[in-house]
Amino acid sequence: MVSYPYAISLGIKLIHPIVDKLPFRNERSVALNYQLHAYDVINQRLDLIASILSSYIQEHGHRVLPIPAAERINDEKICAQFSHKLGAHLAGLGWIGKSCLLITPENGPRVRWTTVLTDAPLTPTGNKLDERCGTCNECVKICPVQAFTGRNFDETEKRELRYDAKKCQEYFNELKNNGQAPVCGLCLYVCPYGRKKR
Repeated sequence: MVSYPYAISLGIKLIHPIVDKLPFRNERSVALNYQLHAYDVINQRLDLIASILSSYIQEHGHRVLPIPAAERINDEKICAQFSHKLGAHLAGLGWIGKSCLLITPENGPRVRWTTVLTDAPLTPTGNKLDERCGTCNECVKICPVQAFTGRNFDETEKRELRYDAKKCQEYFNELKNNGQAPVCGLCLYVCPYGRKKR
């Protein structure tokens, strides 16, 4: 078994005008634009960057494992091989909000992530940020399926105490079954850290 003591977190900021249209996601053009540009294209870009970085690290004699930006390995738990959000949180790039999204001070949750695991000798930078959601519950209130409980992140607790991923999955399945693009993102849209004036 290979040990990867370091995780490199890579993020790409989403295009704000596309995210700002999410309240109108019932319009097919809005949903498809978000699905393509804020999800599919960004994930491809992240995977390409992770692949290039992994090749570079490997050429310099170190082991690497790029983790896909958005591939699920467990459909029952609805989870990936590695939590990009938790990796970015541990690297000091943001905190896990009540929406279970990573919230950055600069862009809120309007960032998508990927990770490269490696045994390259890296110097860790950054420190974990304390949560800054405070009493804000905008993501909890706007969720169309009430998937969030409003609890603050606690790394010792299971995700299910804060977020019911199955409710989101069922909502997306319902949208697909009704011929709609499976797009929501309202928790991402409404976060004050993402909506602040630029």
